[in-house]
Amino acid sequence: MINVLLSGCSGRMGQVVTRLASTMNNIKITAGYDVMELPQSEYPVFKSLDKLTKKVDTIIDFSNPEALEKILDFAVDTKVPTVIATTGLSAIHEKMLNDASSKIPVFYSANMSLGINLLINLAKKAAKLLEGNFDIEILEKHHNQKLDAPSGTALAIADSVNDALDEKCEYVYDRHSRRKKRARNEIGISAIRGGTIVGEHSVIFAGCDEVIEISHSAMSRDIFALGAIKAALFLKGRKPGLYSMNDLLKID
Repeated sequence: MINVLLSGCSGRMGQVVTRLASTMNNIKITAGYDVMELPQSEYPVFKSLDKLTKKVDTIIDFSNPEALEKILDFAVDTKVPTVIATTGLSAIHEKMLNDASSKIPVFYSANMSLGINLLINLAKKAAKLLEGNFDIEILEKHHNQKLDAPSGTALAIADSVNDALDEKCEYVYDRHSRRKKRARNEIGISAIRGGTIVGEHSVIFAGCDEVIEISHSAMSRDIFALGAIKAALFLKGRKPGLYSMNDLLKID
């Protein structure tokens, strides 16, 4: 049994993690951390990590980037493995992850879905095979409450595709501001926000007289919560280091 501190427990994803964990016998949410209180909770919720009185084996974080430094500082001080499932992290935040991972096991993925990580792997292979003959565009769609655009997943897809290419590409987010033809070395990234779309990502390879599209649609938030729970179980007994879905799924 792994005892978990759930950071961001009052948010939508935190509540999904709580619901799913309650049905499992190998993981338990022992305490929550959030500035907002839950109306009802089966575990104590702390507004300050300094007030935490429960012993935990792992942290799962579904909060926001502003809370990352406090969470990692606490994790390092208490030697607790940590799963960071928060999106919208900057380069500064990623440096924090790297620094913390030298002392404790840290699991980070821009998207906790198994399917999305398979899409990334397929897109990398396709980009390498089609390089020089196909334009690459990435389209992502999310609900109207999402704060960051483009999504962290869209950027992770773009980074993985770009890493696979011999000739690196420039990311283009907005075409309306410049009147010119599409450059050959571009990866276009477009974001749509509306309604209650959980998450959709497509990678489009557009060539001469043919188009190849790799897509993934999330039907519910359960897939992200399950991924985070699997990551927490994966970290048990691991050495310090920065782990990702590639490690969990053993993707080369």
